[in-house]
Amino acid sequence: MNRRTFLQSTAALAASPALAQRSVSPSNKITMGVIGCGNQGTGGLMGFLKDERIQVVAVCDVNRETPGYWNGVIGGREPARAIVEWNYAQAKRSGQYKGCTPYEDYREVLARKDIDVLFIAIPDHWHSIPVVEGARAGKDIYGEKPLALTIAEGRAMSNAIKQNNRIFQCGSQQRSDARFRRACEIVRNGRIGKLHTVRCGLPGGAPDFGRTGDRFDPEPIPEGFNYDFWLGPAPEAPYSPARCFVNFRWNYDYSGGQVTDWGGHHPDIGQWGMGMELSGPVAIRNVHAQFAKHKIWNTATDYSFDAIYENGVKMIVSNHEKMGVTFEGSDGWVWVTRGEMDADPKSLITYEPEENEIHLYKSENHYRNFIDCVISRKEPVAPIEQAHRSITVAHLGNISMRLGRELRWDPKVERFIDDDGANAMLSRPMRKPWRLS
Repeated sequence: MNRRTFLQSTAALAASPALAQRSVSPSNKITMGVIGCGNQGTGGLMGFLKDERIQVVAVCDVNRETPGYWNGVIGGREPARAIVEWNYAQAKRSGQYKGCTPYEDYREVLARKDIDVLFIAIPDHWHSIPVVEGARAGKDIYGEKPLALTIAEGRAMSNAIKQNNRIFQCGSQQRSDARFRRACEIVRNGRIGKLHTVRCGLPGGAPDFGRTGDRFDPEPIPEGFNYDFWLGPAPEAPYSPARCFVNFRWNYDYSGGQVTDWGGHHPDIGQWGMGMELSGPVAIRNVHAQFAKHKIWNTATDYSFDAIYENGVKMIVSNHEKMGVTFEGSDGWVWVTRGEMDADPKSLITYEPEENEIHLYKSENHYRNFIDCVISRKEPVAPIEQAHRSITVAHLGNISMRLGRELRWDPKVERFIDDDGANAMLSRPMRKPWRLS
């Protein structure tokens, strides 16, 4: 896909009828800076452009403009800027608009006092530093999942948001899906009896999303791509297309494979339905993993582990389980995935909690819910502490699989019990000069 085709297709998506509603005066708009203009960054940007209360004034990416994203399409800060300005130009009599500044360095975005909120959609190894610094700069933040590269980084991020009284929404958008909410309400209200097992079916493998998997040998760095900045706190490594952009998630230096890529989704719903969204398991057992056989990719491609909770409930996370989340109780079960739901008894499919039962947080649009909460200063549907606790399950599974043994975990102090080797994997060293402080 060339640049013109990419811009035409994405601009057409952004220019839905909802975007014509520019009823909010410019002085009352919430100004946004976008950090990360790849796959999720571009998709989320178009989601936010549909909110008439938002004005996107800055886009930031270390990549100016190259292919290598989903299905090899083009991404970067210049395509993102073009999408923003094309969209806003539709509301101008002149048909022209210039007012979105592109940046290579996220710190320039944070330094702008006129920016209210950040949308951060960059590789996992870069999540923690901009979030902590952004919170200290007084910005509210929508940050993509998985929350953090490590458990220690997630804890630092959550603490920074709390200490600086910021609003943070994690991009675990299934929290804003009515089916997932209903399934969790069914479980929380005891409609399947006593819960004993939660099955989280995640994808396996390491798909070549960017069509660059065969380009693993070192190559010249593309013009306009600040590769050293892209590496940031990660270990130094030669540039190759298979390492970057959408396929970064298949290397442990930058992400955690399918386990963390989907760990911010189905295990998150599992903990929500269990009522354990502010806690976590006490043990990881029954561990199985096979890892990618590739010159760069090394994450688990075939995997399974059991997360055991203090109340005896077992959460099975595996690519061998049915895709989605299945809650099993003494009196029935409920299964939910994107666009589908099933249950036994079948009457549960249309269940709505009664007045005196538990009603979970209702959000119908993840992006708008974030802006609603920026205005109201109330907690969003996927707040950072709950996102941290959810992705911790995935991190625990990855640590256990990489060590090849079962582990005991204390969710209160967030440490492994009597296991120095595992505790050493709670954090990662950062390449100088980058640090989290």
